[in-house]
Amino acid sequence: MRSKRRLIIILISILLPVALIIGGFAVYFGDYYRSDYEAIGAFLPQNTGWKEEPDNTIVFEPEKPIAGFIFYPGGKVEHRSYIPLMQALQESGVLCIIVKMPLNLAVLDVNAADGIRAEYPEIENWYIGGHSLGGSMAASYLGAHKNEFKGLILLGAYSTEDLSDTDLRVLSVFGSEDKVMNRESYDECKENLPENFTEIEIPGGCHANFGMYGAQEGDGTPAISNEEQISLTAEYIYELIK
Repeated sequence: MRSKRRLIIILISILLPVALIIGGFAVYFGDYYRSDYEAIGAFLPQNTGWKEEPDNTIVFEPEKPIAGFIFYPGGKVEHRSYIPLMQALQESGVLCIIVKMPLNLAVLDVNAADGIRAEYPEIENWYIGGHSLGGSMAASYLGAHKNEFKGLILLGAYSTEDLSDTDLRVLSVFGSEDKVMNRESYDECKENLPENFTEIEIPGGCHANFGMYGAQEGDGTPAISNEEQISLTAEYIYELIK
């Protein structure tokens, strides 16, 4: 009996911490920003179309694409939240692809863009980018694939990868009311970008409003609408790509 009790105590002492860790992970990864489908539906025209692949990648394909754009979603943000932004770019002739990240974290699959370009051999010019953590991970991916892309697009994000010695076209867009992005880190990481990169601050814009998933914890109060920030961002991206 004493041996059995001792064994039970040992098993409990081992399994309980494991169960707590697993439970903690489940709570952390299950708590993410979900797409605001009502807002998305109101923003998009009735004839809007895109296709969602079996791996949940979302493709926006215009009839005659002028370029391709691979997009990495923000950390712990449902990838469908960026449908309005990609749809706006599709209407301008850009083939857009939103990749779904494991547990909604781009850091878990930095190489998510692998193989996508090969599926569209007719497209010559490719861009990659993303929002927040997704933008930073897109920049990291670009570090190992500099010759395969024309440029990088950062939305409320910065690059820790040194791309300063490249001729990549880089666009960095952020909102004046963004309280989520670390501005000090952003300023320090500017030196990692090519000297002639384009920087745009959207007056009244915030961190969350590049997508449609509601307010983000710690973010500032926007002075412009979600729709307006997305429309402006699509214009800036198109100006870079065209």
